[in-house]
Amino acid sequence: MSLILIIDDDKQLSLSFSKILTQEGYRTATSASGRDGIEQTGLLRPDLVILDIRLPDMSGLDVFESIHGRFPKMPVIIITAFGNTETAINAIQKGAFDFIYKPFDIPEMLELVEKAIVVGHCMTSPVEMNPDADTFSGRDALVGNSKQMLDVYKAIGRVSSTDATVLIRGESGTGKELASRAIYNHSSRTDKPFMVINCVAIPETLLESELFGYEKGSFTGATHSRVGKIEQARGGTIFLDEIGDMPLGIQAKLLRLLQENAIERIGSREPVDVNVRVIAATNRDLETAVREGSFREDLYYRLRVVTITIPPLRDRKEDIPLLITYLMTRLTADMAIPNPGIGNAAVDKIMSYGWPGNIRELSNTLKKTLIFNRGGVIQPEDIVFPDIMAPPGPESGSREEAIQSWIRQVLASGSHDKAYDYCIDQVASHLITEALSLSNGNRSQASRILGISRPTLHAKMEKYRISSDHTSDS
Repeated sequence: MSLILIIDDDKQLSLSFSKILTQEGYRTATSASGRDGIEQTGLLRPDLVILDIRLPDMSGLDVFESIHGRFPKMPVIIITAFGNTETAINAIQKGAFDFIYKPFDIPEMLELVEKAIVVGHCMTSPVEMNPDADTFSGRDALVGNSKQMLDVYKAIGRVSSTDATVLIRGESGTGKELASRAIYNHSSRTDKPFMVINCVAIPETLLESELFGYEKGSFTGATHSRVGKIEQARGGTIFLDEIGDMPLGIQAKLLRLLQENAIERIGSREPVDVNVRVIAATNRDLETAVREGSFREDLYYRLRVVTITIPPLRDRKEDIPLLITYLMTRLTADMAIPNPGIGNAAVDKIMSYGWPGNIRELSNTLKKTLIFNRGGVIQPEDIVFPDIMAPPGPESGSREEAIQSWIRQVLASGSHDKAYDYCIDQVASHLITEALSLSNGNRSQASRILGISRPTLHAKMEKYRISSDHTSDS
């Protein structure tokens, strides 16, 4: 559970925000002065610091520089009711994760907190490549002894020491982000920022400003200038996930970044040198996208200087037993429960499945199995695949047939005026309920499983009347 330190002399704000963060599943600590905040940072080593710029004993910027000097990879969000634009930009250029003005919007702040925690984890948690099963630890890892994975490890090793742009290809859930972090961990930029942007998780209208930043007054609501994630990553690495879904207009600006290592904030014509390394990932067929005109051909060739393809799990089933050992070690440690072990017959059942969701689906299935385990060694009957993804049986037909049969029943019944909305809502409701179940009711983890923000998850829970009984506050 992530620990957040709030350094602010406004005790009421610290208390209220601490309560909100606790309800979101975080641990919190507070400090009312700069010197005590610095001391607490060293003692607690929090995952995130939220720092007021005006403190009774010293400037918040001085506190930030002290914290950043000792812990350069610890994300710090600076908050203020008095700061100006130049102060904000100066703080971010010195390494602050972000700068936000009081009074802040709670859902927006929670989303920012989640992003900062993820970025901090990515920068401070090295990714091991093919660790020995006897030494599995709490670290994230790329696991597998298959020829395909050995080729991936070799490619990561060769490209890490260069500044070459890398395109990572593979289906959802195969471990593309882990591969990008492994490249970052073994690069010469490992002491610099690592920023992660999911190009489909951010609405198109916000993605450009998130990446490139903007100047005050450049559009309605731009009350302050803002530094984008690319500029924040100056000197470091930016990982653009699902780049195949990036809008064409933003692709043109990204092309300039790759060509000139410079960007322009929205509303400005002044170039900003950034010197960042770009690692991109996609599960789309970019060649088809280029032919269809939805992806720029010149950007395609700029991105694929080096291409690393992560194989789907069904093509390396010999790695599944080792992956099961690794995932069960990690999951039981995270949930603080004994590892019950797994029987050979259960492993055989897992290997017989196609795993369309790849390692992510395997991990979620094992987690749910562990949650409902009664203490004995896991047996085949304990492994339950999601109904919609269940492996074909002699009497049930294929997954596609099952889905089509349900859709036909809905359409044929004529009982729904808006059949499309009804089907989408039914699937979305089950997705959210299942994600909450898999995460043991932790809304932060459920939103990460679904690939949506916490505010979006809350809105969907309210829309589908999914009660708080499905969630936990810790």
